[in-house]
Amino acid sequence: MSGLLARWESHLASERRLSPHTVRAYVRAAERLLDETDATDWQAIAKLEAPALRAQLARRRADGLSNRSAARELSALRAFLAFARREAGFDDAQAPRLRGPRIKRTLPRPVTPDDAVQIAEKVGEKRREEWTGLRDRAVLLLLYGAGMRLGEALSLTGEHAKIGETIRVTGKGGKTRVVPILPAIRSAIAAYVAACPHDLAPNTPLFRGTRGGPLSPGLVQKAMAEVRAEIGLPTNATPHALRHSFATHLLGAGADLRSLQELLGHASLGSTQIYTEVDAARLLDTYRNAHPRESEARKRGD
Repeated sequence: MSGLLARWESHLASERRLSPHTVRAYVRAAERLLDETDATDWQAIAKLEAPALRAQLARRRADGLSNRSAARELSALRAFLAFARREAGFDDAQAPRLRGPRIKRTLPRPVTPDDAVQIAEKVGEKRREEWTGLRDRAVLLLLYGAGMRLGEALSLTGEHAKIGETIRVTGKGGKTRVVPILPAIRSAIAAYVAACPHDLAPNTPLFRGTRGGPLSPGLVQKAMAEVRAEIGLPTNATPHALRHSFATHLLGAGADLRSLQELLGHASLGSTQIYTEVDAARLLDTYRNAHPRESEARKRGD
């Protein structure tokens, strides 16, 4: 069994280039499935059908798994079975069809442009050492000003120390895209590089921890959590919310969906279309708060 899981893990990490977190989750899902079946080789795994998946999800739901987590588990299991069918040489590599649990679609909540900049400034000010404050400020400005995922920003290397007007970013699934870098972000990165005490060689991480290792995403998340409490922002004002804000504000300023898709690195336009709903929600809030008749109705309790 360990050999099967090792092959699955290698496929996810090396061939599909998924994030370490996703690889761990997919391997654990496959391991749980194998623990509950008699399958010990690719041929046996490939023959598992929808009832086996349904039984596994039922066991996981009995453990208190939420709808969203169950949907992720199902996605991991279907990917594993499709891979098993290819490894076993089946002509049909499609995984068994099984309807997943219904998930309430939630809209990302953007922060305002002023809040985004204030977050970056305050996080930087709270660090004891000047260079770590400049580092955190540069990272957060990349999320809001360039729409990067936190993992993408932290994967930049020393070759980006002298950054130009654009940067090539490798995102989910190894998909690369070119992202414009604003002068303010270039200045923030230059200030950090000038103050950083560590050697930023081209093949080493650009953003470093205090001891010189790669900067942990948890440190950035924790720093932002402390600041958002101070300035009165909700708990959903996370580093990833800065990326959502980048997209929402661009769309509100007239960017088209196709361009936004390229900037965000979405594989499909469907992933980008959610931002039209975000912008519509913001427009409706503005209308309700500003329109005289709506405001009067709210005062009367209508």
